[in-house]
Amino acid sequence: MENISAIILAAGQGKRMRSELPKVLHHVCGAPLVLLALNALKKAGIKKIVVVVGVGGDLVRKILPQDVEVVDQGTPLGTGHAVSCTRDLFSGFKGDLVVACGDMPLVRPETVRKLIKKHKKESASCTVLTGILDEPFGYGRIVRDKNNRVAEIREEKDSTDDIKKIKEVNSGMYCFKSADLFGVLPSLNQKNNQKEFYLTDTLRLLLENGRTVSAYCAEDSNEILGINSRKDIACANGVMNQWILDDHMANGVTIVDPLTTYIDAKVKIGRDTVINPFTVIEGDVRIGAHCEVGPFSHLRDKTVLKDRAEIGNFVEVKKSTVGYHTKAKHLTYLGDTTIGKKVNIGAGTITANYDGKAKYKTAIRDGVFIGSGTILVAPVTVGKGAITGAGSVVLKNRNVPAKAVVVGVPAKVIKEKNETSSFQHQTSK
Repeated sequence: MENISAIILAAGQGKRMRSELPKVLHHVCGAPLVLLALNALKKAGIKKIVVVVGVGGDLVRKILPQDVEVVDQGTPLGTGHAVSCTRDLFSGFKGDLVVACGDMPLVRPETVRKLIKKHKKESASCTVLTGILDEPFGYGRIVRDKNNRVAEIREEKDSTDDIKKIKEVNSGMYCFKSADLFGVLPSLNQKNNQKEFYLTDTLRLLLENGRTVSAYCAEDSNEILGINSRKDIACANGVMNQWILDDHMANGVTIVDPLTTYIDAKVKIGRDTVINPFTVIEGDVRIGAHCEVGPFSHLRDKTVLKDRAEIGNFVEVKKSTVGYHTKAKHLTYLGDTTIGKKVNIGAGTITANYDGKAKYKTAIRDGVFIGSGTILVAPVTVGKGAITGAGSVVLKNRNVPAKAVVVGVPAKVIKEKNETSSFQHQTSK
């Protein structure tokens, strides 16, 4: 999007969070708040984005991409002061400037685009994103004049009882003509109950200077939810999770019970896959087509399920690849493991990937049959077509040869690859 830049206000400590972390580093559906706000702006087409940080700013800097400029607010003196700290970075910039809050995780890119479109259509000096809330407590109210035009934004703590009844509220996102914004910022004062420089006061100053102030009301009021408490985090998780599930279902995934299914924002799922109840899928997970997951399954970050893989009851998979038509149906942990195609993982199998100091990898080749209760102590490889008997413990670096049969504690080879095994190579039902 040409001639549009943005500022994200991410300096708030978030005292009501009661946390050592800066507020914007708390997560919703697997992503930090500030990155969700940043991604919405980028997907809306905005390229230059400046983030204003404060307490804990070094922690925030660490997760921001390199193409984002960062400014430290220093002593927190309010939102107007935070924007003023970016003045030098926008010296000579004549375009429009979106100002967003780093604790607004639910605003969608299309809403940002509609805000900008309304701003340009009305040639406004400022267009504010608003929403209608049945319970507007805590939000600044949009005060309109007799012609229904925006007259001012009144903060909750500075509002009369009549103004507090207004249900149209300020989201904290705006689109400004940058020259007009920086022109009135020096006129802000701290004559309010919080003794801060309010960015919202710029609207009144612009109107006093004969400028146009407009508003765009979000179609879904959930988008303007700001995060100030752990309860707000829970609410945002619920809203975003439902959006994520809706998107997957629209793309051909069956979610048997959305009320008991949690899926992070980064997860990708192929068509005709079924996600059963009480399933948690978090982090960067890739699931192929025609797979089945759950019930009571947990897929963690860096897990890949190839087409037609099946993960069942009380199975946890972390940082592992599960091959085509491979099944792990019951009471199993698979960590740091690469599994080939058409493998059967018996009930109670454990890949022991951690020795108390470091993580190690397990490799299970194509066509392997892992008997119930097997423990594979990494690092270890189970060769193609091999079989482990029930209850076997395969020690680290004691690789199982291809087509061999091993049993016991510790596991020992009882059938070499050139012998005929008496084990039946079955798959779980």
